[in-house]
Amino acid sequence: MTHQQFYTCDYCFKEFEPKRRRVQKYCSDTCRSKAYHARKTSTKLAAPSEQITVPDFSTLPKPKMSLSGVGNATAGTLAADAIKSLLTKTTNKPATKGDLKALIETLNGRYHLVKNMPANEFGQYPYFDLVEGVLVYLSINTTI
Repeated sequence: MTHQQFYTCDYCFKEFEPKRRRVQKYCSDTCRSKAYHARKTSTKLAAPSEQITVPDFSTLPKPKMSLSGVGNATAGTLAADAIKSLLTKTTNKPATKGDLKALIETLNGRYHLVKNMPANEFGQYPYFDLVEGVLVYLSINTTI
């Protein structure tokens, strides 16, 4: 006579006959996965006894802007810009619009656009170099 032992499912609390040699905790895979999901979601949620309180910011002092504070900030910014300008080499400074115009005027004195020739496959236009006496292709935008 075989002795049948029944277990109680830890999730749905129904009695079941175990199908494996080890001790089973759940009657089915569905109960096992639901129990796992219940364990994982319950640890992420706050306990009902723990209430979240929002601090009252109306009691904090409001920051005030003063003329001396604005003056100090302006003086600090100007000093930092001046030091940066003094320590940066001329070759590393950014080009201004005036620098680009002067460059184009210099190039126009040396290079002359050849209007009866098309641009090459790179979109560069043909220019005649008056100093060297050769034809060069340059990407010069003269609409600045």
